[in-house]
Amino acid sequence: MPRAVIVGLLGLVLLLGWAGTGQAQSIRIKDLVEFDGVRGNDLVGYGLVVGLNGTGDGLRNAPFTEEIMTNILERLGVNVTGEQFRPKNVAAVIVTAELPAFARSGGRIDASVSAIGDADSLLGGTLVMTPLTAADGEIYAVAQGTIIAGGVSATGDAATVIEGVPTAGVVPGGARVEREVDFDFTTMTQIRLALRSPDFTTAARVETAINRQFGRGVARMLDAGTVLLDTARAGRASPAHLISDLENVTVTPEHRARVVVDQASGTIVMGSTVRISEVAVSQNNLTLRIEEAPIAVQPNPFSAGETVVVPRTGVALQEEPGPGLAIVQGGTTLSDVIAGLNALGVSARDMIDILKSIKAAGALHAEFIVR
Repeated sequence: MPRAVIVGLLGLVLLLGWAGTGQAQSIRIKDLVEFDGVRGNDLVGYGLVVGLNGTGDGLRNAPFTEEIMTNILERLGVNVTGEQFRPKNVAAVIVTAELPAFARSGGRIDASVSAIGDADSLLGGTLVMTPLTAADGEIYAVAQGTIIAGGVSATGDAATVIEGVPTAGVVPGGARVEREVDFDFTTMTQIRLALRSPDFTTAARVETAINRQFGRGVARMLDAGTVLLDTARAGRASPAHLISDLENVTVTPEHRARVVVDQASGTIVMGSTVRISEVAVSQNNLTLRIEEAPIAVQPNPFSAGETVVVPRTGVALQEEPGPGLAIVQGGTTLSDVIAGLNALGVSARDMIDILKSIKAAGALHAEFIVR
């Protein structure tokens, strides 16, 4: 298992260590790869939410809401042509869902609902029956049900408070599958395994582990991200049985040395394979103070003058002494690297700048990613 991982979050540096032999952890193949053909499909639809408590679309600003409302009522046998029907308890929405692999007719999936007009909230609304189509234009599911909104809003005469996002919500199990994806898994003679993090070493280890478990020639590495399975050589009743047995085979993945930095939140994440050469670092803190002390100048007695406010600004720049030039010893483990950086007594945000400089100096031997 990894010996150390460091995470600095909003100025907090946390060092986690595990006791062990220093060996990397074995991971199941099902957590490392995607199986060719076993994938979901995105669905989308345009619908109407009703039953809102006066928080729906303003139909003058969202004419498409009035159009879909008219179409729905006409399909139900209500003629509203030419009527000035402008309620505030309806809202036009976009409905999205994901059709899982091997989903069968009659099954239920979650549907996400998002307002596209000027509705204030979808809280308490009900989604009217909405067809959901895939990229091929065919209808694969139909969504309907009560919306659970993810926020709340309150409005008064002089103030408005919004918590979360009340204009988006979800209908748990609100979409019913009406059409299945035509995919016959049993006829596949070859199955490709796509690594989620392509790496030649990891792909070779996956190939070796599968051939050791099922026999020589069952798996063959094609590139850093693909391993090809020959289902006929595996000696299983079907490809599904092969995948079922293969998913729990464990492999020790190889990770690229990488440092990920998020400047907005002050987050630093390092992998256990990060290495650093011996380098000297100096870090000092500068403090800038600006104080405003305006003075009111009064006119002379019995004069026609006016009181004038004269600005007075005091500026001071102070440099706080740091540890000076510190030597960060080259470490063979991540804990040694962090111990050297922590010896400087700097915060996580200062450590980001130090890591940038160490990388520029060529002493940080890892991929440096700044988000």
